[in-house]
Amino acid sequence: MTDGVMMNGDEGSYVGSFEERDQLLGIDLKQILSAVRRNVKWIALIVIGVLIAGFLVTLLMVPRYIATAQVLVEQTTDTIIEGSELQDTANQQFDAERFLETQVDIIRSRSLAERVAQSAKLVDRQAFYDAMGEAMPQMEDLDGANPTKSELADLRLDTVVELLQEHLSVVLPVDSRVIKIQFESTDAATSAQIANLYAENYLESNLKRKFESSAYARQFLANQLAEARSKVEASERELNQYSRAAGLIRISGQGQNADRETTLSVTNNSLVQVNSAAAAATADRLAAEDRWNTIAKEPVLSIPQVIENAAIQDILKQKATLEAQLADEQSRHLDDYPSVKVLKAQISELNKRINTIGGGIKRSIYLEFSSSRAREDSLKTQVEKLRDDAMGEQERGVGYAVLKRVAETDRALYDTLLERYNQLNATAGSTSNNVTLVDRADVPREPSSPSLILNLFVALVLGLGGAGLFVLLREHFDDTVRSPEDVEAKLGLPLLGLIPAVPEGEAAAAADDVKSSLSEAYHSLVANLRFSTSNGFPRVLVVTSTNESEGKTTSAHSVAVDLARLGKSVLLIDADLRRPTLHRRMAEKNVPGLTELLVGDASFDAVLHPSGFDHLTYMTGLPIPPEPSLLLGGDRLPRVIEEATARFDVVVVDSAPMLGLSDTASIASLTDGVLFVIDASRFHRGAVKSALRRLSMVNAKIIGAVVTKFDARSANGDYAYYGYNYYSYGSDRSSADA
Repeated sequence: MTDGVMMNGDEGSYVGSFEERDQLLGIDLKQILSAVRRNVKWIALIVIGVLIAGFLVTLLMVPRYIATAQVLVEQTTDTIIEGSELQDTANQQFDAERFLETQVDIIRSRSLAERVAQSAKLVDRQAFYDAMGEAMPQMEDLDGANPTKSELADLRLDTVVELLQEHLSVVLPVDSRVIKIQFESTDAATSAQIANLYAENYLESNLKRKFESSAYARQFLANQLAEARSKVEASERELNQYSRAAGLIRISGQGQNADRETTLSVTNNSLVQVNSAAAAATADRLAAEDRWNTIAKEPVLSIPQVIENAAIQDILKQKATLEAQLADEQSRHLDDYPSVKVLKAQISELNKRINTIGGGIKRSIYLEFSSSRAREDSLKTQVEKLRDDAMGEQERGVGYAVLKRVAETDRALYDTLLERYNQLNATAGSTSNNVTLVDRADVPREPSSPSLILNLFVALVLGLGGAGLFVLLREHFDDTVRSPEDVEAKLGLPLLGLIPAVPEGEAAAAADDVKSSLSEAYHSLVANLRFSTSNGFPRVLVVTSTNESEGKTTSAHSVAVDLARLGKSVLLIDADLRRPTLHRRMAEKNVPGLTELLVGDASFDAVLHPSGFDHLTYMTGLPIPPEPSLLLGGDRLPRVIEEATARFDVVVVDSAPMLGLSDTASIASLTDGVLFVIDASRFHRGAVKSALRRLSMVNAKIIGAVVTKFDARSANGDYAYYGYNYYSYGSDRSSADA
């Protein structure tokens, strides 16, 4: 049998894929069906019990009646404008939904419930309390030494209001303006009366709320208007005082801005004019400077202004004539000749006149440059002064602008309030109700509850839910091993063997029958043990369990017998010195065993006894010592194990149960592997984990677990079918052989 061995590699992936195919959306349906099949009687009892309880509860319930009145709510605002018409905003879908929800909240409000209670005098009406199934409050229900009638009236009013709000139901259908007002009680007439009272009082309260809101609005606007008027006067007065102190002149706007005021600034106008003149002076100065720089170092006759002068041109003509005459005279006379000297003197005089006139022209250009520069400097000085004055005026204008905005805001608020106040005064007497009574509530003929079919359906759902919860809790706290995955998931150990349950008293006979299902299971266990370690079958194997009577001894003996049949020399040691059982399988019951070997009263060969099976030798646990734990924890046991491994191929040790004892822990630390036996019929996870924890504390090598007394018929999912066929395979073969 290899079902308990964990598969690796591609083979393991195949198993995983098969498990995933057996699940639907991560839920193992077969496991759920198995759990339902195991608890079908409990499920049926729970469901039937809840159905019977639902039927009885329905018979015992007091009939209740629901009456319904319907009102139509049109969405209109209560803002009154000229012509006494209401402003309709029904086209605004979002506001419509919010408006209708607001009306539903108004119907459910405490104030409307108080109006209903007072209009019908429900506070002192005994019939109303009887219909609601509530006792009318009396004086003795009040706290305090001396209760008064007013306190009793307040208590009754609170009680009635709570009853009205508790049993009132307001329904607003989708895409509809008709609101259903429903009231429930044990009396049909009372339900209809209260539903109609709610509808009527809602209509009246809606009209009254509009009138009160208009009166309040008028009074509120009057107060706000007086306050706004005083603010306007104060802000205007402060603005005038500031403009006078700052020297700012306020003038009215022109044309389209006739309703706006501005400020007149002389400084700004002067600054603009002087700045323009300064810019022109700068341009003139630059031009004069360019003209002067051009002629400053030039000869007189190289200056265009000099050459263009008419006097200079006449002098140059005269000079040219004299120079021609001089040239003629010099051609005929010497330089000392009187006519030559006269001509030279005349030419020299003309040159002086040219230099004088040219110098004057050149000086006039320089003076023009100097004059333009002085004028430019003067204008720039004025610009700087006016700029400083303008900046100061602008700083003062900031405060003026702030005060002006405050005055304009106060004036705008005052105008708005005055306009609204005049509108409300003109239409104060006009009211219109946007709520209409569509249907009055009729006295219901049939009770709305209880409904037998509905209650039985609810009981069925509750019964199934309770049964499911019961099965879930029962399965959760059930430690029975129903599949190999239970052992691996709950303990984290590989499952090496799955031993079927056999009738009481037939275990020994079934184990000796090589063709029985029990023997086949142990054959598979031995086959799995051969691959449990890297070195094959453990040389020294300890078989233990949590408690007694879990099949530990049968498992140890069956493993030893199977190994002996394979041709290995096997020594089976009964190390359960508290309740030894191996000697019962021998013909001679009282023979020396492990106890005498450990105390030194017998040799190793003296405690070895034949078993009746080839290659299998017994070592009993006789005699029973007074303190087995001290004997097994001594220094002789390691030498016994060492000698046994030297003389035999395999040593199988049947040890005591783990729970509460230290015997097995002393033995397990000296062996190559521990096989843990688990009884499937009384598996307790906490006890097994405690035993495994104690083994891990002594560094014992736990190679796996074997589950005994496994009932295939109670297995989960595929293991029920698998176990049934597997364990019946041996019997079928026996029948065929027979």
